[in-house]
Amino acid sequence: MDINLQFWRSEGQSFLRRIYHWMNVLDPVSLLSSNGEIEKARSLLVGTEQPNEKEVQDAWKLSLSSVHSDTGAILPTIFRSPAFLPVAAPLVIGSLLPHKGVKPAFFWQFLLQSYSAGFNYTNRNATSNKEHKATLKQILLVVGAVTYATCAGVIPQFAANRYGLRNPSVQVFLRSVLPVPLAALLAAYNVVIVRAEEFENGIQVFDSSGKAVGISQKAGSQAVNETAVSRAALMGTTAALPSLLVFLLQRTRLSLRNPLLVAPFRHISTALALGLMLPVSFSLFPQLGTIRKEKLENELQTTTTDEQLFYHRGL
Repeated sequence: MDINLQFWRSEGQSFLRRIYHWMNVLDPVSLLSSNGEIEKARSLLVGTEQPNEKEVQDAWKLSLSSVHSDTGAILPTIFRSPAFLPVAAPLVIGSLLPHKGVKPAFFWQFLLQSYSAGFNYTNRNATSNKEHKATLKQILLVVGAVTYATCAGVIPQFAANRYGLRNPSVQVFLRSVLPVPLAALLAAYNVVIVRAEEFENGIQVFDSSGKAVGISQKAGSQAVNETAVSRAALMGTTAALPSLLVFLLQRTRLSLRNPLLVAPFRHISTALALGLMLPVSFSLFPQLGTIRKEKLENELQTTTTDEQLFYHRGL
């Protein structure tokens, strides 16, 4: 079991504790660290030296944010967890804008869904693929997920333009109401399709001593479902909160006097909602998940006496 998973096992079983650690791990300053610094931090954590508390905290931050917990490989900078907010925030804002045409809506949805697919794939549980390399099937799944989610994401804009829906109530529904469940569903869909091989091939499960017991499809299914729920909560809340705040703002005298304030207020509130929800969504489920032995496949139940086993959920 990788040291990252050992950390989450001892420090990540409480929801509030997980939020505390994610707020530290999501610090974008860690993106400036070189590969050499990351490797040095990992060596510090597994070495025999006795570093001070500050060095240990910095080393854990680099390890948890920059290294894959299954392969031990350093993650691409753009797909590390601290990069999610600065990269995804403008994409989310662009995808939720009330565009005048279908083409700009399609463009922003394509960028958002492409980045989401790359992030989901990079931070998946990699034990379902022994070679840790993208197969043709995985590539097709990623392309299919991006294509379908992009097309589905522009449905509100397409409906408004194609059928000339100008009724104010219909416009409010298409621009403020429908995007909320749509954003949540597409975020969950992206996770499920991109990580579909974990359903089919299964993922590695560990006993209480950290020893690998075997590969379980049921654990893989649980890991993907939990991640899909957390991503739906992230994107759904990020889409809902700004719409609600804008609705309240438009009822005030301030917006009547300064109507140009509405657009920047929407952008800022979207970025803030995403930033506040990010550590919450990452913390909804433990990074090192648990599953009862009786829920596993029959052949795995006979390989251990532990009643509860562990698996890496992915991100």
